[in-house]
Amino acid sequence: MLRIPHLVAAIAAASLFTAPVQAQELTGTLKKIKDTGVIKVGHRDSSVPFSYLDDKQQPIGYGVDICMKIVDKVKAELKMPNLKVEFVPVTSQTRIPILMGGNIDLECGSTTNSVERQKQVDFAPTYFVTGTKIIVKKNSDIKGYDDLKGKTVVFTQGTTNERAMKAYNDEKKLGINFIPSKDHAESFLAVQTDRAVAFPMDDILLYGLKAGAKNPDDFVVIGEFLSDDPYAIMLRRDDPAFKKLVDDTVTGIYKSGEINKIYTKWFESKIPPKGINLYFPMSDGLKAAIKNPNNTGVGACGKMKC
Repeated sequence: MLRIPHLVAAIAAASLFTAPVQAQELTGTLKKIKDTGVIKVGHRDSSVPFSYLDDKQQPIGYGVDICMKIVDKVKAELKMPNLKVEFVPVTSQTRIPILMGGNIDLECGSTTNSVERQKQVDFAPTYFVTGTKIIVKKNSDIKGYDDLKGKTVVFTQGTTNERAMKAYNDEKKLGINFIPSKDHAESFLAVQTDRAVAFPMDDILLYGLKAGAKNPDDFVVIGEFLSDDPYAIMLRRDDPAFKKLVDDTVTGIYKSGEINKIYTKWFESKIPPKGINLYFPMSDGLKAAIKNPNNTGVGACGKMKC
C-alpha cells in the first residue's frame, strides 16, 4: 500500500511530459514549419493554368489550389490555424536548388516527376499528365518536327522539354539552332516576334499560352508527344512524415472526388485574369493516375530518358 502513492506520482509525472515529447517527435519539414510559424510555397509566374499570377500579382492555379489543401492539412496537423503562408517565386532553373536549400517547403507548378529528379527531390502523387509538343505560327511552313531542320528553336532552360527536343535533334541530325530563355512567357515571345520558329513545351502549357495571346488563332500546337510528363508537387527527399501528410492529402482529394471540381475550375471554365477557357477535358492518363495514385507513371518517358 505504501507504494501506491509513489506509483500515482510517477504516472502523474509521466503525463506532464507527454506533450513536450510529442512536440519533440516532429522532424524535417513539419518541425521547420512549427518552429518558424511559416510554410513556404514555391510558385511559377506563367505556367497557366497550374501556377501563375492574376491581375493583382497573386499566385493562382490548379497546382496552387491543390497545394493550399496541403497547407490546410498542415495547419490542422500542427494545430496552427494562423500559420503564415509565404509564396516564393521559382523558375525552371531555380525550383530544385531553392527547395533543397530549404527556402520553400512545397513547389506547386508544372514540374515533371522524372527518374533523374527523384535523385534530388521527392514527389506527391501525379496530378496531371502531359507531354512535349511544339507551338508555331499557323502561317509558317512548320508542319512537323522534321521541318525544324536548320531553323531556330527556343526552349525554357531546365525543362524536360529541352532535353526531349535536343534528343530528337541529335537522333534526326536536324542541325537545329537552339536559343535559351528564362521562362515560358519569354520563350513564347520569341516565337511571336519571329526570333524562333518553334517552342517545345508540355502541350497544356502551350495551349494556355496560345489562349492568352492577343491573336490566338495565329498559332497552332503540333506534333506527336516527344515525351511523357507526369506532373506532381515537389518536396524534399528523406522526410517520411511530411511526405505521408502530402500524399494522404492529395489521395484524399482524389478519393472524395473533389479533384473533379478543381480540374473543371481550371481546365473547362473561364479562368482569370482574361477569362480564357482552355476547353481541355481530363485525359485518360490523368483519370488513371487519379484512380491509382500510388502509381507515379514515371518510367515510360516516350522518346526520351527521364
